[in-house]
Amino acid sequence: MKLQDKVCIVTGAASGIGKEIAHTYAREGGKVVIADMNLAAAQAVADEIAKAGGTAMAVAMDVTSEEQVNAAVAAVVAAYGGVDVLVSNAGIQIVHPVEDFPFADWKKMLAIHLDGAFLTTKACVPHMKAAGKGGSIIYMGSVHSKEASVLKSAYVTAKHGLIGLCKTVAKEGGPFRIRANVICPGFVRTPLVEKQIPEQAAALGISEDDVVKKVMLKETVDGEFTTVQDVAEVALLFAGFESNALTGQSLVVSHGWFMQ
Repeated sequence: MKLQDKVCIVTGAASGIGKEIAHTYAREGGKVVIADMNLAAAQAVADEIAKAGGTAMAVAMDVTSEEQVNAAVAAVVAAYGGVDVLVSNAGIQIVHPVEDFPFADWKKMLAIHLDGAFLTTKACVPHMKAAGKGGSIIYMGSVHSKEASVLKSAYVTAKHGLIGLCKTVAKEGGPFRIRANVICPGFVRTPLVEKQIPEQAAALGISEDDVVKKVMLKETVDGEFTTVQDVAEVALLFAGFESNALTGQSLVVSHGWFMQ
């Protein structure tokens, strides 16, 4: 049990990658917090974990609201006594050419990805410091934390920004054994990616099949999507690695799309 009794908050955990990370952490003994805007869906995931013998609770959290973030983290600390792991995973995708990108959508993208990461980190770090046991903060980046793609100016900007936040948090947290790292998945066939396929097909004037083969998976070594299980295993590595030897890093999980 790599995370026995560790309190693990996972944002955007009602579906997709976050949900898989939550289940993985619970199987490894973690007390998992399903944080999501959709409280009913979050509670359903918590119930699944409990039925499987794990420990979980659901909290409503809009990661762009400082009040909601602080209230949710306070509820977790009241229930479980602290916070050991934060996975800042909540995210959305909006695609447009730069010249057609509505400013409101640009601000929404940066708010969810960057403000959300900042606000959840700001809320959790004091509890990690107070407990004196260290902690792990994990940001959900992307290959787009390293590379760019057309139509994704806001997403690429936000995912690049997470690496800068991570490095700063790693330096500030180091004396307290608080680690910060970024997971950078390739395309994972979640509802977020499924939604992108027809959108990109329309924007690029190509078929949906070509979006998958010639855009999304073109640079992989095997033409395969990354899986939610792949990403969850890396999230487990970062959460369970208790030495400052692994901090301030970004790990690409992408079937060879972008090699460092």
